[in-house]
Amino acid sequence: MLVSDFNFHLPEELIAQEPLADRAASRMLCLNRATGIRQDRVFANLPELLRPNDLLVFNNTRVFPARLYGRRAGGEGKIEVLLTRQVSGEPNEWECLVRPGKKVGVGERLHFGEGLDAEVVSRADFGERRIRFSPVPDFFERLEKLGHVPLPPYITREDRNEDRERYQTVFARERGSVAAPTAGLHFTPQILDRIRARGIETAELTLHVGLGTFQSIRVNHVEEHKLHREHYSISEAAANAINGARREHRRVVAVGTTTVRTLEYAASQSPEIQPGLGEADIFIYPGCEFKVVDAMLTNFHLPQSSLLMLVCAFAGKGNVLAAYRHAVESKYRFYSYGDCMFME
Repeated sequence: MLVSDFNFHLPEELIAQEPLADRAASRMLCLNRATGIRQDRVFANLPELLRPNDLLVFNNTRVFPARLYGRRAGGEGKIEVLLTRQVSGEPNEWECLVRPGKKVGVGERLHFGEGLDAEVVSRADFGERRIRFSPVPDFFERLEKLGHVPLPPYITREDRNEDRERYQTVFARERGSVAAPTAGLHFTPQILDRIRARGIETAELTLHVGLGTFQSIRVNHVEEHKLHREHYSISEAAANAINGARREHRRVVAVGTTTVRTLEYAASQSPEIQPGLGEADIFIYPGCEFKVVDAMLTNFHLPQSSLLMLVCAFAGKGNVLAAYRHAVESKYRFYSYGDCMFME
């Protein structure tokens, strides 16, 4: 299967640079994956599109200011570091992306200010590094002060203070993501109240978004691509809710591709979802069987990305790419701060 088969044309002006003033005002393209029939709706319609016995599953991860700007030892050479995954707490080591990365070698020291320093302890291709921070008593406090909101590169403006709240779901609780689970950005407390008022059950899990979600595919054939691992956790209450819905043949509706991957990875490890911690590296593309998820809310994704392949696996490549063409023609807003799709 060729990666190029998952390409589509997107005019640059359709890439959302700003969030809407009202989270729930986004447009929503509904797709019936059995028939391919599409409907243009708005996200505020979602509570009425859900069934009263559905289980709606969210990713409650919280984005932290993971982008740091600093300099190399010696005072020359400005650098940008995007922390992608904490490897250990003591010593405090992180996998990260360094830009420009070619000249930053193992053993080099990086300075970010406020007494926050790090040493490069290993390197890989495409700017990937592992760095070890010098001990500080308040590491995440310093990150909050020095770090920037890690807006994706297709948002071409600098991050602003308001992004700290807006590039975050209203149910974000567990710190650890370097990108928002963007399907969740549309929800408001009022929408959640309407969903629960209809008797729809909800559950939360955590997957900390890192390179496994947004890394580029650099091979020609889909089957050759490997995903990075990402930390996840499933509580006992969430596992019980998900297993109960499956036993009772109720729909499990996943909010976002990160929720889908967590559920499907957990189901691949055991017949029933087990509570606990883990690291997911599941790559879902057409031909993969879905064991848990029956419906999905998701934003629009980048061409030739693993997330677009996941959506195509769920609803059919022909259906999805036709829906994307319709979204382009209808001037939907794309990507993180853009509109969404509901597939059932």
